[in-house]
Amino acid sequence: MKIIHVNLAKGFRGGERQTELLVRELAKRPEVHQWLACRRDSPLRQRLAGLPRLGFIAADHQLAGHVAAGRLAVDIVHAHDAKAIHWAGLHRLCFRVPYLLTRRVDTPVKNKLSNRLFYRGAATRVAISTPIRQHLLDYKWGDVALIPSVFSGGEAEPGVARALRQTFPGKYLIGHVGALVDRHKGQRVLIEAARRLEASRPDVQVLFFGRGDDAEMLAAEASDLANVTFMGFKDNIGDYLPGFDLFAFPSRNEGLGSVLLDVMHAGVPVVASRVGGIPDIVRDDETGLLITPGDPEALAQAIGRIQDDPALAQQLVDGARARLERYTSRAMAEAYWALYCLNSSNVRSTC
Repeated sequence: MKIIHVNLAKGFRGGERQTELLVRELAKRPEVHQWLACRRDSPLRQRLAGLPRLGFIAADHQLAGHVAAGRLAVDIVHAHDAKAIHWAGLHRLCFRVPYLLTRRVDTPVKNKLSNRLFYRGAATRVAISTPIRQHLLDYKWGDVALIPSVFSGGEAEPGVARALRQTFPGKYLIGHVGALVDRHKGQRVLIEAARRLEASRPDVQVLFFGRGDDAEMLAAEASDLANVTFMGFKDNIGDYLPGFDLFAFPSRNEGLGSVLLDVMHAGVPVVASRVGGIPDIVRDDETGLLITPGDPEALAQAIGRIQDDPALAQQLVDGARARLERYTSRAMAEAYWALYCLNSSNVRSTC
């Protein structure tokens, strides 16, 4: 099976992490040959360099890389982001290679001609969460499969979490990981919750990990709060997660929130917004606590509830771990493999 993955994102966020995890898992199959069409400055190039039977195609935009890719005679193309969908659609028009696409965000697709053409032209469409799947089904562009994102796996370096706790001795550490973009991740909600908790729970310390467009604004708004610390971006964020006592995720919109899976794998209880695909992962009072988005008082109360009830915290951790088996890289790769075999240009190729 010969597969081209397409991810034209400039940076490295959740979608790129999922692309990497899928490519790495598929590379364990000796019958698979993969290529990644991506920007020449894509972090995915460095992260996947040296992986067996993986090549790279330079594609800085939707019109680039098609000639090189056309020489490969691949079986299927997999588009992993919005720009990649247009790349894959154009490639099919030129070289008749079937493609599938993965939709990762819960905002509605703009109903314009190019989107209608390229979404309908896909051999199949994949959504990572129930709301995204419903959005796509509402357009009646074709069948939509549901394949969720997965946790990263691997064991954390224990010294990192230990050092984190030593930096804040005696504190109840509330972690948040995500791009510092409030209209998406809702960091202002957590800052306001911290303001409410400052006097009543002086042991609480909120730690923001990440970078983004709103970094300076958020830091300014929290400058008077001793219980809020901005930790910056950490490439090895998985090593920090076990150091948290609780993870707060007050997103205003979210395709799925795959970082929650890594947090659950680390054994940390979760409070998150009831929005987008988050309820696919967080079942209220079973695998975490859900709150109304944009409500700092509800967030503060949920934090206090878990802090005051260690038995509840452990119950949520145990409930989350019990469901993680369906969110592994292997499970994701097997689900996509079935779609590749069903929709490839050569259905008999090693399937």
